[in-house]
Amino acid sequence: MAGNGRTSSAASGDDDLPDIVDLVMAMGRSDDEASHELPSPALPVADTAPRLPAHLERLADRARDYVEAASSANTRRAYASDWKHFGAWCRRQNLEVLPDPQTVGLYITACASGAVSGDKTPNSVSTIERRLSSLAWNFTQRGQPLDRKDRHIATVLAGIRNTHASPPRQKEAILPENLIAMLETLDRGTLRGLRDRTILLLGFAGGLRRSEIVGLDVSRDQTEDARGWVEFFSDKGILLTLRGKTGWREVEIGRGSSEATCPVVALQTWLKLARIAHGPLFRRVSGRGKAVGADRLNDQEVARLVKRTALAAGVRGDLSEGERGLKFAGHSLRAGLASSAEVDERYVQKQLGHASAEMTRKYQRRRDRFRVNLTKASGL
Repeated sequence: MAGNGRTSSAASGDDDLPDIVDLVMAMGRSDDEASHELPSPALPVADTAPRLPAHLERLADRARDYVEAASSANTRRAYASDWKHFGAWCRRQNLEVLPDPQTVGLYITACASGAVSGDKTPNSVSTIERRLSSLAWNFTQRGQPLDRKDRHIATVLAGIRNTHASPPRQKEAILPENLIAMLETLDRGTLRGLRDRTILLLGFAGGLRRSEIVGLDVSRDQTEDARGWVEFFSDKGILLTLRGKTGWREVEIGRGSSEATCPVVALQTWLKLARIAHGPLFRRVSGRGKAVGADRLNDQEVARLVKRTALAAGVRGDLSEGERGLKFAGHSLRAGLASSAEVDERYVQKQLGHASAEMTRKYQRRRDRFRVNLTKASGL
């Protein structure tokens, strides 16, 4: 897809911008820029469009910003990668990159059977479903919608699901006793240890996604890439205003019963000792854990932190080292809150920002599954 002087090309896997932005950006290119590009034979070429008037160039840049804001960076990366994967497979099969149901049906068959060059193993059902969504999205942006309900696609996909689908593998929930043990593995004498302690406590108490944790700013309207901010309410606690998958929501985090495990105290201490008064809440720490930088922490660091401290604390020590390594990730904190909070389910649902109670129940790893015994209730 075109953007920043690039023409739509299935072979190149370029940025995933809608056609209107492609056209606008192409109108603003010079002839020299356009001459270095190889147009895709399957897609319309925009490099013959007239030059964009100067007064619209800033609007074109802004349009691109809005397009990128429509989806997360992770989603854009996945869509671009899947589009490139499909284009490479089509080239090897000498097929045109078109929204042809038969071609797409053969492609997902190849993915499921491990017949795609470069893939070490057959793709899982969830990966194939994501690739299919990526293709549909990319083709739609190019003005060539893909009919996913066509029998060539729908029937093959149904067969793949029936043959290869397996129960979802959920991440292990970090329960309160696990979290306390994990905190003890952190270095209390460094800013890195204090930062990591705050991340674990805040992520657990707020039931936050890892992107929501690292996306926080100290206050509102401080950085362009922020996904929320923090407000302190004297002795009550803190209020997080977050922009998540379902839109904006507020998350209340009250003070804990012990200062040693209170997320509010941990956050106040982190801000004070790290001397952070503006911008990203959680940042990279260098210099043997004592120098706080200006850059926002990457959300992958949250997942690594949860896994590292869970393993160090011996959580699920009944499993092998390899199995334990696959059990923990950033979502373990959200699952931990959902599984351990002894309150009405609706409050947990609100905290996690779920649209339905059913989604919240998927996070509850330790609920009483046999509270209602229908066997006895039926008279047996």
